[in-house]
Amino acid sequence: MNNLIISNVLRFFVLILLQVLVFNSFNFLGFINPAIYILFIILFPIRRERTVVLVSSFLLGLFIDFFSNSGGVNAAAMLLIAYLRIYIIKFIHGSREYDYALFNPRNLAIGKLISYVGILTFIHQFTFYLLSNFTFHNFLDTLFKVIVSSIVTTILLVFSVLLFEKKK
Repeated sequence: MNNLIISNVLRFFVLILLQVLVFNSFNFLGFINPAIYILFIILFPIRRERTVVLVSSFLLGLFIDFFSNSGGVNAAAMLLIAYLRIYIIKFIHGSREYDYALFNPRNLAIGKLISYVGILTFIHQFTFYLLSNFTFHNFLDTLFKVIVSSIVTTILLVFSVLLFEKKK
């Protein structure tokens, strides 16, 4: 096995442990629970074969659901952002030609990094809260929770990407 596979498998399990043991116990203001496990999708290398990222993100969400007793909403939200990730990268970089195989969020300018992480996080949180509530009743309250949770999670994820940036 090469280093890329080992580092992704290690990241998979470390993020599960961090989310389940540390971040699930955060319950700031009764609803803010940072979703650090989104970092797996953010840092996962882009390849031609999307099946690997889709299956692994679904499994990550399923493990989080199992330990959080959340009934599959994390798996659905993770699968959605794993599927939409390439389109979000294209949106961030514009319509110009870009070599997506070389994409690395650690090399993005800070504005593009915040946009990339923020869009993925908002989609994840919106899907998570919408599926967990499964109603449009009190939609404005749900939207408020999505926005606040997305901001907190985005800040945490951007700091995580910048903190673990590889030195050149």
